[in-house]
Amino acid sequence: MSAKSSIEWTDATWNPVRGCTKISPGCTHCYAETFAERFRGVPGHPYEQGFDLRLIPGKLAEPLKWQAPKMIFVNSMSDLFHQDVSDEYIEQTARVMETANWHTYQVLTKRSERLRALLKTRLRFAADLPHIWWGVSVEDRKYGLPRVDHLRSAPAVVRFLSVEPLLEDLGAIDLTGIHWVIVGGESGPGARPLYKSWVLNIRDRCAARNIPFFFKQWGGVRKSEAGREIDGITYDGLPNRGPIRTVSREERLAILAEVKERLSLPVV
Repeated sequence: MSAKSSIEWTDATWNPVRGCTKISPGCTHCYAETFAERFRGVPGHPYEQGFDLRLIPGKLAEPLKWQAPKMIFVNSMSDLFHQDVSDEYIEQTARVMETANWHTYQVLTKRSERLRALLKTRLRFAADLPHIWWGVSVEDRKYGLPRVDHLRSAPAVVRFLSVEPLLEDLGAIDLTGIHWVIVGGESGPGARPLYKSWVLNIRDRCAARNIPFFFKQWGGVRKSEAGREIDGITYDGLPNRGPIRTVSREERLAILAEVKERLSLPVV
């Protein structure tokens, strides 16, 4: 878990799963894979096995160790709904989010059909929790727009889209039932282009529905040079988090001990 994140729309990251596999064009230049594979074979490094998918039970309780409320991006280095992650492990992760409710969680997936199915069944307890936000990645019309439909038909208090990397004009994207939209271009070597008209289409559709809009970056090989302003304006829209709970150290430690025992989590 990282107490501080360079991702503009979150405070911290939490990775009880590491590694993933590619399923669509948005995965082509995966930043997480690039980072992880740098350390393949380095003894003792968290990514000694590169980007191979692994469950990390020792990380499950980490949000309970943070007393200050944070926005936490869940599995920035993986996908919680990957087919090789069991329903039981996904539920354990969600139970931690349910309990450590002084934080806000941002859960993002490309496996939208499994997300929908579990929110209607095994994760139904978490679907109605306002501090857990459920989102899908959208990169194009062929792969991305069906994910929006799957998310829209899933029970959730807050549904969001991460439209990054945006690879084409999404046209008349239906934002019914969506509560937050992030847009960004691809960055790094081989970055595919992002056109302003594509971004403005989504921005204007969000404005028409009063949906918070967050523009992350123009991207490119040198993303810092391109920046993240649109016509001189920075868009940092976020959903309303509502009242943020505070927790004392004593209460937090008691909750941590109880959850570790109830979920049989490793003592770390």
